[in-house]
Amino acid sequence: MTASTGAHLAGRAAPVVCLDTLIRLRRGQRAPVLPRLTPPEGMTAPMGCDAVEVPAELGRELMAGLPQVGCVYADDAHWWWLVPSDSDYALRWPAPARYSAGAFLPGTPAVPGLVHRPAGTIPYTPPIPLYLTLCRVTGTTPTWSEPLSA
Repeated sequence: MTASTGAHLAGRAAPVVCLDTLIRLRRGQRAPVLPRLTPPEGMTAPMGCDAVEVPAELGRELMAGLPQVGCVYADDAHWWWLVPSDSDYALRWPAPARYSAGAFLPGTPAVPGLVHRPAGTIPYTPPIPLYLTLCRVTGTTPTWSEPLSA
């Protein structure tokens, strides 16, 4: 075997492929691009963006119960709230909500429309009030209120 021709297999030379080439090839096999929520023009997301999705039938009730609302997107089936990245840390968002790191929308064919834009330049709904309101609306006990087991 030589570095230029590679190993001989059944009388033919097999090319030598280095690790860098394999990594470049793997990176070239991109996953399909998922729709993603981004802050509207003129807004900034200094803490990154994640999203909390709920069924549309809960959307208006959640909006009415929140003291402060950031960017909210909606289609016929779901509503999404932008929250700072890692707003799922140490929280189990209650069903039927779904938390989406990076505000990606798997299973959604297109980016939904913006239905609420807050004043100012920050797109976030505060996650703790959103979490507590969602717990109230769904009849779920917040995770920190659950009894501890030894």
